[in-house]
Amino acid sequence: MNKIEIIPAILVDDFEELQDKIELIKLNTKRIQIDICDGQFTPSATWPYRKPDNNFEMLIREDQSLPGWEKIDYEFDLMLNKPEEVVDDWVSVGATRIVLHAESKGDIKAAIEKLQGRVEIGLALNIDTPISMINDAITNNQIQFVQLMGIDHIGFQGQDFDAKVLEKIQEVKKLYPDIPVSIDGGVSLETAQDLIDAGADRLVIGSAILNAESPLNALEEFQSL
Repeated sequence: MNKIEIIPAILVDDFEELQDKIELIKLNTKRIQIDICDGQFTPSATWPYRKPDNNFEMLIREDQSLPGWEKIDYEFDLMLNKPEEVVDDWVSVGATRIVLHAESKGDIKAAIEKLQGRVEIGLALNIDTPISMINDAITNNQIQFVQLMGIDHIGFQGQDFDAKVLEKIQEVKKLYPDIPVSIDGGVSLETAQDLIDAGADRLVIGSAILNAESPLNALEEFQSL
């Protein structure tokens, strides 16, 4: 069985767009990552911070569910400041994995403590952030995976791939061979095999799937790697 996990990534302005994009791929995937940007840690905001609506509050209260929640595991990439103030909400929404960003402002340790034993926790590193920034979290078993960004500017899809991430994957695997490594940003059919060869365990893919003429066919191509 192929050990590479392919995770489609969705970045949207509003809940209606989220539903539409999930509908395109939900039949062919068991997991979807939803990118969440607050417009502070990132230059622009996405749902639910771009256009606040009742859907988010309804999801928190469990009066509404994410599409296909019975068969799809959702992970949320929280590109935002002060994650400790909102992680409980994202668990209530239905997260099975949550990605925190090591460079974000706020109390990352408190956010991790709140999530312990509730979801799978990942820490993301920007392309130029040293691995040493998350050494303690890994060695103390506070996180279950690392997400390395393969682009220079987070919060946008469709950016050029930064090959520096290949060496970074190898560095993480040399130091921590047992921790899963996700790659987010710049993943395409042209870059995927290099990432796999470098040691990546999971490929998070946005525009190369969702902007394809047939998202389902594009997803199947990645799944066949």
